[in-house]
Amino acid sequence: MKNYNIIKYCFFFLIISSCKNSSAQNPENWTSKQLTEPSELVATLKANKNVPVIFSVGPGAIIPNSIEIGMVKDEKNLAKFQEQISKLPKSTNILIYCGCCPFEHCPDVRPAIALLQRMQFTNYHLLDLPHNIKTDWIAKGYPTLNK
Repeated sequence: MKNYNIIKYCFFFLIISSCKNSSAQNPENWTSKQLTEPSELVATLKANKNVPVIFSVGPGAIIPNSIEIGMVKDEKNLAKFQEQISKLPKSTNILIYCGCCPFEHCPDVRPAIALLQRMQFTNYHLLDLPHNIKTDWIAKGYPTLNK
């Protein structure tokens, strides 16, 4: 009976541990007010007024005027992003995007935003691509970089 209790507690511990580790991502570290709708960015790009500094923190730059950083889940790319933004005033209008996958699975937007927060930037936004860049930007006919 004693062994049965030990096995039962071990099994319970394994279930709790696996549930804890299986959460898809950390919670969002941005607010809904920090989301920029794709159509809003398109209008800003067309007007060519108050265009933010746009960083692609994912697998590739698609949007015109983007500075390609690469996937910031990789330390070398996060360091590259830090180097780029360290040259900017803390109040710079910054917009980041990834678009590799839905936000809840994205490995890149959270580290980028966390870095902006740590470096005390005050005017940063995230392009609202809840599905991916293909669905939320390209399929809508929005402008893309010619590569």
